[in-house]
Amino acid sequence: MPGRTVTRSVGKREVATTGAGALVWLRRDLRCDDHAALYHALRRYQRVYCVFVFDTDILDALPSREDRRVQFIHASVLELHARLRQLAARSGAPGGGLIVRHGRALQCMAELAQALGVREVLVNRDYEPEAIARDRRVAEALCALGIAFSDYKDQALLDQGEVLTQQGRPYSVFTPYRRAWLQRLDDFQLRAYPVDRYAQHLAPPPAGEDLPTLSDLGFGPTNLHELALPTGMSGAQRLLQDFVPRMAAYKEARDYPGRKGVSYLSVHLRFGTVSIRQLARLAAKQAEQGCEGAQTWLSELAWRDFYFMILWHHPQVVTQSFKPEYDRVQWDPAPELWQAWCEARTGYPLVDAAMRQLLQTGYMHNRLRMVVASFLTKDLGIDWRRGERFFAQHLNDYDLAANNGGWQWAASTGCDAQPWFRIFNPVTQSQRFDPEGRFIRRYLPELARVPDAHIHFPAAMKPAELATCGLRLGVDYPLPVVDHARARERTRMRFSVLPERAVS
Repeated sequence: MPGRTVTRSVGKREVATTGAGALVWLRRDLRCDDHAALYHALRRYQRVYCVFVFDTDILDALPSREDRRVQFIHASVLELHARLRQLAARSGAPGGGLIVRHGRALQCMAELAQALGVREVLVNRDYEPEAIARDRRVAEALCALGIAFSDYKDQALLDQGEVLTQQGRPYSVFTPYRRAWLQRLDDFQLRAYPVDRYAQHLAPPPAGEDLPTLSDLGFGPTNLHELALPTGMSGAQRLLQDFVPRMAAYKEARDYPGRKGVSYLSVHLRFGTVSIRQLARLAAKQAEQGCEGAQTWLSELAWRDFYFMILWHHPQVVTQSFKPEYDRVQWDPAPELWQAWCEARTGYPLVDAAMRQLLQTGYMHNRLRMVVASFLTKDLGIDWRRGERFFAQHLNDYDLAANNGGWQWAASTGCDAQPWFRIFNPVTQSQRFDPEGRFIRRYLPELARVPDAHIHFPAAMKPAELATCGLRLGVDYPLPVVDHARARERTRMRFSVLPERAVS
């Protein structure tokens, strides 16, 4: 693996190397507080530059030139540039600011590091196979130039081999992992990196550097600002402060998409505009005081580390089932059913409302992610990999580790102690978690006049009832594309090809 695991030492001041320079390459860590790589660079070097690369290997693969994630990153980069300048100014340094490049990361990093004359490039560790391969290539190119490359744990609380079974193997089931994770989580793991202590070592970008506009990158504006999704470090803190008084109710409220029950910080965690240590520290403090909502939220942060760990130890899960025998399952191509799911016209209101939320906003409530994933795999019989790729195109907070894990969990091919025949009923899920149809009516206004008793499955309404609320099934709203009971039986047949040990 590229780089090295570095032991943290945040309480001891060290003298920076005289005259030496370092370059911090920011990726999914778009902040300048509590930042592992930045802290270690500032503590050890007198001149520290910061760079962000709009990597064309990633951007050119996007299907649209109007991508909310690119706009979110761009806005966050602009704020980060200003915050670095402010941080340097408060320390009395003339430097600060962010160097921004647009091109292939390998070429940009090698050229910039050489031009700046730095001794080392420091990054925060990534866990995705393609990112690991990219970092290895960058490290090799830098090594050929006599420049060191090191990586640090930052986006996870505990990673790689820090949480293992008594046999020294990675966990494959979450519940025992969470117990071990909680035992390992202590004040040292939650301690913030005091970046500002060494901010006087921030170096200014080269003269004449201008930050690219969104248009310069080849992208156009989206509806991001209309969605009132705050960007950057300041946006993350606004969302966190809004969530803190609601945290106590999180355990119960988080499952109801029509309520304001979650933190909405997922996209900020994805791009690192907020520190995972700040969030976990806050949750752990309230959990110690007996707050069940905080305990549940802390468990959700454990899920995040769990999926990072799975992806690190089992990179094959990107294209294969975590349980290899489940690759024997024969999925249906079902092009018409696939299109109905993608276009939010399955005839099951909760599924369709969730898909419209995704298409219109780039966000989907976590409970609904499970519902629509189960519906695609267990009701429509379509390969989980196709759904995972669809989410990759549309989710603002798309994270390979978490989304791969979630999709494999829903398809029963992944890390789960439950048997494969757990199949969500989209109607009962709707009745339980959107009982008054508030969420459904928000995204399916054509069902606005349907009474609560039928909002979850209008296909069960009688002709007179349909006429009363002015709904024409098959015209105003589609008929169900499948019968759930029959689909359930098809799923049982589909999984019957598995060996007995896999279905018991």
